[in-house]
Amino acid sequence: MRVLVAMSGGVDSSVAAALLAQEGHEVVGATLKLWGGEVGSGCCSAGDVRDARAVADRLGIDHHVFSFVEEFEESVVAPYVAAHAAGRTPNPCVECNRHLKFAALLRRALRLGFDALATGHHARLALSPGGRPRLLRGRDRAKDQSYVLATLTAAELSRVRFPIGELTKAEVRQIAAGLGLLTASKPDSQDVCFVARRSAAEGGSGGRGEFLGRRIPLHRGRAVSASTGELLGEVEAVELVTVGQRRGLPGGGRARRYALGVDVAARTVLVGGEEDLYVEEVDLDRLSWVGEPLPAGAGCLVQTSAHGPARPARVRDAKVRFLEPARRVAPGQLVACYVGDEVVGSGVAR
Repeated sequence: MRVLVAMSGGVDSSVAAALLAQEGHEVVGATLKLWGGEVGSGCCSAGDVRDARAVADRLGIDHHVFSFVEEFEESVVAPYVAAHAAGRTPNPCVECNRHLKFAALLRRALRLGFDALATGHHARLALSPGGRPRLLRGRDRAKDQSYVLATLTAAELSRVRFPIGELTKAEVRQIAAGLGLLTASKPDSQDVCFVARRSAAEGGSGGRGEFLGRRIPLHRGRAVSASTGELLGEVEAVELVTVGQRRGLPGGGRARRYALGVDVAARTVLVGGEEDLYVEEVDLDRLSWVGEPLPAGAGCLVQTSAHGPARPARVRDAKVRFLEPARRVAPGQLVACYVGDEVVGSGVAR
């Protein structure tokens, strides 16, 4: 089988390529150039390209760099900026997977005559009795990445491989070390790849606020008590406030205060106590299913962040109702639905 492996320059995709090559597949590595601006400590840097190429050389496989800069700007960066301007909290990694890695790259792989696309995600695939691909959590629950893959369709999953899904992160690093791959001890990337952060020696600052401030106006806003309407103070930029955040909010006394809602047009952030954070339901946009939709009112487990807890809930009419009150989900965040370890669908919090 001819397999194109998306090689990010990290240890997971390095080992994914190595395992497929050991199995006898015709393997070619591809690293994506996605961002044309200043790059921080996230993925997609020039150093990552060099690392991916060095691993490919070590494995004796061909390596290419594909530029999707325009597609990345259109499908990931511009929506990220627009979401913040509207007071929403986007998840660019989910959208990158949705539009770039498992759409544009998969289309190119098929056009070039490859049979499948492989990545280094910690996720697993299985087949239903009817032959439909099923997306499952990775064996290493601490590193599971099924949440950020929850938007993939059955058609896409039928052409995808996750070679390290049955391995723990420690096992992945052990394999890489045994093969002499320079990525064996490389730290995992944690940042949004197009948001640069600078060290103190470089002048500090950077980050989300500076990035957005170069693209949209940022406005000071009022912080108002959700229960009394009292003006509590100001926030530096209402566009940067995320529902559920505590840091940076004005308040008095020892009581913790949290952002409960963001109204950019009114330049207002509603603030409340921890007891106000909890809700019984969340409305969804762009609800989609990997396979057959769950019956209305069917039970499932709902995960609202990459490594957050999975909470029992029921889904009906693009609405998730928690069996017990759960923390508010920031509008714009992905809500993934599971049955056991299987991802069955997802939507975006409204």
